Amino acid sequence: MTYAQGSTIDENEVARFERIARTWWDEKGPMGVLHRFNPVRLQVIRGRALKRFGRDGDEAKPLAGLSVVDIGCGGGLLCEPLSRLGANVTGIDPAPTNIEVAKLHAAKSGLSIDYQQTTIEALVEEGARFDIVLAMEVVEHVADVDAFVAACTAAVKPGGLLVMATLNRTLKAFALAIVGAEYVLRWLPRGTHQWEKFVTPSELTRAIERDGLIIDYQAGVVLNPLTNQWKLSRDMDVNYMLTAVRD
Repeated sequence: MTYAQGSTIDENEVARFERIARTWWDEKGPMGVLHRFNPVRLQVIRGRALKRFGRDGDEAKPLAGLSVVDIGCGGGLLCEPLSRLGANVTGIDPAPTNIEVAKLHAAKSGLSIDYQQTTIEALVEEGARFDIVLAMEVVEHVADVDAFVAACTAAVKPGGLLVMATLNRTLKAFALAIVGAEYVLRWLPRGTHQWEKFVTPSELTRAIERDGLIIDYQAGVVLNPLTNQWKLSRDMDVNYMLTAVRD
């Protein structure tokens, strides 16, 4: 297995998220859409982890003892609930204010989470490996998709699980995720996404399988306009998630 050394960080993307970092836990702020998105993300992560590691979902801490890294963790929206499920969570982000905000919120919540201002490439270079590797809504913001995916896959332990979520490069995604979400509904700050950096499921699958992992699950995520809640769907035209395993 090989991975590109160095960094796949897009400095412009880091700077943009740094400017709004202190709004991570404001459910009515720029990150509000992620708060609404979080339940379905956790549903997939928890469900696939239970299946992969043979855990009992009725236990209070079904992920106890499993190591998790959340790449591009932001303010810790996924790290905290996963920590409550018993996982040993490492949250990494290149933006220093994101890490500062995440550490402060975890401390107030009484949670022990290892937050680091670093990259997945650096952790892999140091020899770090994890049972579960998360790259949620990150791949569409990196400078080199193939190199980033290679670093993500390299971080997965034998028998481990990779979970990724991103946006499909379709005209429908341009209309809904950029025009609709950023300019019409203003759910996200303008410029949050660049359509040309969206990644199709086939492109992401090829990059993951090139490094020896096997795709074992994929699903679309759509918004129910009646309930204003996100749900899983077979429609992968806009948002989608997939998981892969290392046997």
